[in-house]
Amino acid sequence: MIELPTLPMNDEAASRGPILGIDLGTTNSLVAVYDAGGARILADAEGEISLPSIVSYPQDGAPVVGEAARERARLDPHRTVHSAKRLIGKGVQDLGRELATMPYSIVDAPGRSLAMIDLGERLLSPAEVSGQVLAELRRRAAAALKRPLEEVTQAVVTVPAYFDDAQRQATREAAKLAGLEIVRMVNEPTAAALAYGLDKEGAEHVIVYDLGGGTFDVSLLQLKDGVYRVLATAGDTYLGGDDFDRTLVLHAAREIQAKSGQDVLADPAARAALRMAAERTKIALSSAEEAELVFQDPAAGIAYRGKIDWRTFQEAIAPLIQRTLDCSAQVLADAGVAAEQINEVVLVGGSTRVPLVKAAVAQYFQRPARDELDPEQVVALGAAVQAGVLGGTVRDLLLLDVTPLSLGIETLGGAVSKLIARNTSIPAQAQEGFTTSVDGQTAVTLHVLQGERELAHDCRSLGQFVLRGIPPMPAGLPQIGVRFALDADGMLRVRAKEQRSGVSAEIEIEPKHGLSDEEVEKMLTDAWEHAEQDLTTRRVVDLRAQLGTVVAAIEKQRALFDELEAAQRERLVDALEEAGDAESIDRPETLKGILDGLEEASFPLAELLMHRVASEAVKDRKVSELLDSETAS
Repeated sequence: MIELPTLPMNDEAASRGPILGIDLGTTNSLVAVYDAGGARILADAEGEISLPSIVSYPQDGAPVVGEAARERARLDPHRTVHSAKRLIGKGVQDLGRELATMPYSIVDAPGRSLAMIDLGERLLSPAEVSGQVLAELRRRAAAALKRPLEEVTQAVVTVPAYFDDAQRQATREAAKLAGLEIVRMVNEPTAAALAYGLDKEGAEHVIVYDLGGGTFDVSLLQLKDGVYRVLATAGDTYLGGDDFDRTLVLHAAREIQAKSGQDVLADPAARAALRMAAERTKIALSSAEEAELVFQDPAAGIAYRGKIDWRTFQEAIAPLIQRTLDCSAQVLADAGVAAEQINEVVLVGGSTRVPLVKAAVAQYFQRPARDELDPEQVVALGAAVQAGVLGGTVRDLLLLDVTPLSLGIETLGGAVSKLIARNTSIPAQAQEGFTTSVDGQTAVTLHVLQGERELAHDCRSLGQFVLRGIPPMPAGLPQIGVRFALDADGMLRVRAKEQRSGVSAEIEIEPKHGLSDEEVEKMLTDAWEHAEQDLTTRRVVDLRAQLGTVVAAIEKQRALFDELEAAQRERLVDALEEAGDAESIDRPETLKGILDGLEEASFPLAELLMHRVASEAVKDRKVSELLDSETAS
């Protein structure tokens, strides 16, 4: 295990509230702190360090976060949101194939290209979902540190290196909803390098390969004299372990449809259950050569148990891994560094546990990849180190991050003039002079853009503002200075000034994908007005309801009980009787055990029903017809 640097806390740092280090992840989120013992992850009362980034919104109660929300996914898929980070700062048109496998409904906000979750009675933004996760992490930290909640208000929050301005703004809004001030945003790969303290090991060029649940980025850092300088970064905010899961979901769905004729992806509850089954299978394949993907739906007569070997899985995800290596090649080219000049390669993110990922990265960079620190914890630990820097407990360390995409202004004819180029160290400032193109022009619209293309319509619009009051002059005479100021969090402020008259205007970019101040304030008010419900009571209610659903589905097939083997029938009847006592049980652990036992006991019944469906499908068909259909498939 690598030791993290420790320094005694000074009195000033100890007296003020803690600065948290938060890894807001697609699949799981963690919170850490830097104190006298160094950087450490904070656990909840049960000792759990990872918080599933899932929020469920019961129709008659307060939101449920984490593991309790995961358990509601099959019971209430339309109102249980996972992978909100993949939606944050995006519009529906950005999501593509993701929409087909999401169990909840996603629509654009009225009048804006902003993806929202449709709960029926209201629209829910991904920032609001992330805000619930951050609020739960804040509560966890306050309890672990034995501090009043009102003293825990500051955090360093990590984001993918390739998050654009819209996504960073939405993350800041999420923190505000949770009652947190983001004192610094740090790119996730940079945080990982901080956690390892690689500058003290003499490494000069370090690759951080970060493959999480929903995003991928790779960064090349130069470490020298305690300065962490990001030379280049690239990535894909739409690539991660969720995509690995999707390959297994689609594989199982095709097999189930071939055997039963049913499209399980058409049912949101089945999609949610199949996604969780696929995730378990993926994890199993990280340490075994073969694993089972088990999915059953007694009500639909589906009992699927498919074996998947590691070779099949690897062939399915190979194109996804190749995309990560293409990004790695881009980073090396941008920085002008050859692969053999890399001193260290660091793996970050739970998806790097997949053996093919480790092997491919090691082969590409021609050196073993480091994963001594838990790849799921290393980003949060690095955020805590940066929190220590800002809090004054860590010295002799400077972080210089970069902007992932170029920033500029639209000019005459729809071209783009780039003021801040991609991979520029931040904070950064740049200024350029412009003029008018029409005689007597008294106002100029400035269109701020982000991207690498040369034409405005190929780049992403971040916002527009108008400089008014320019004295009427012939075209070309006004001297308009435009200044871009990009802060350490990657937030942009643009100012324009006409030099002769002194008139000026400025904008702090609030992207089209962001929320308005009024919307944020309303969410804050709503959050305080609806007190958090007791999670234990909520789990009991949900488990009872889930048991009732399963019992009803089984009872519909009571006529088939006599066709079961005696032992199977007896076990099923006993499980049903045990489920009948659910109303008198108020311990969620007991109810969960009864539910698991009932589902296991009903598996033979589901297999029998599935066989019945298959038999009906081939009834009265000739052998030649069956052979023809088999050949066609």
